[in-house]
Amino acid sequence: MQTISFILKFISYKLFSKHKKAYGIHSPFLFKLISETFNSDEKLEFTQKIDSIRNSLLKSSEKITVNDIGAGSKKMKSFQRNISKIAKYSAVKKKYGELLSRIIIKFEPKTILELGTSVGLSTLYLAFPKPESIVHTIEFCPETAKKASQNFKIAETTNIVQHIGNIDEILPQLINETENFDFVFFDANHKELPTLKYFNLCLANSSEKSIFVFDDIHWSNEMERAWEKIKIHEKVTLTVDLFFFGIVFFDKNLSKENFIVKY
Repeated sequence: MQTISFILKFISYKLFSKHKKAYGIHSPFLFKLISETFNSDEKLEFTQKIDSIRNSLLKSSEKITVNDIGAGSKKMKSFQRNISKIAKYSAVKKKYGELLSRIIIKFEPKTILELGTSVGLSTLYLAFPKPESIVHTIEFCPETAKKASQNFKIAETTNIVQHIGNIDEILPQLINETENFDFVFFDANHKELPTLKYFNLCLANSSEKSIFVFDDIHWSNEMERAWEKIKIHEKVTLTVDLFFFGIVFFDKNLSKENFIVKY
């Protein structure tokens, strides 16, 4: 039933969401963002490396033991999982990975944080656009993190710092050691309370120019409740609902608005 409910939500989003070409957007900031970044046709050369790694993972027969402390996977119930299935069902899709890259290119964050590394494809989309940035990524599962590390070496990236362990323990340490998180990608524990907890922790270490991106905001009723609470937070100004991604801005120069954009 949960899968059917999700599909119905997605169909509703596709039918009733607007602004795919930025028409009807009264926010000059968002109009420009959709027109120049979301809908950019500029080719990202580095994505060829990521595509190659993704294809290799999809063909892999390797299995690993996955430790899940979050909401788990709707597709994979066993702790013994094929790398190919993790790449297919859990890793960020190419379309949304490239969107992450385009947002990085647009806003040029110096310090990037990712909660939930998985096999590292999303991390590469965060790291490649701005090699002088630092990308901190946290993964609870050692075997999954090991696979991600192998992919980082294949990609020859030098700006990724891996942290393996419990986010509840690692994140406070990172906050103490880091001045600001300019960009945060939340893709770890897909439950309401942990999502809100990590949001508030990162918020304390952010600035008005920081950008938060939440993965799978409609994944469950819990995630939708978390998203609704994030939208009304006093420090949040503009939010963008792309169904699979929720993007949050804190710039006080922006009006307090929430947009659902077809992507």
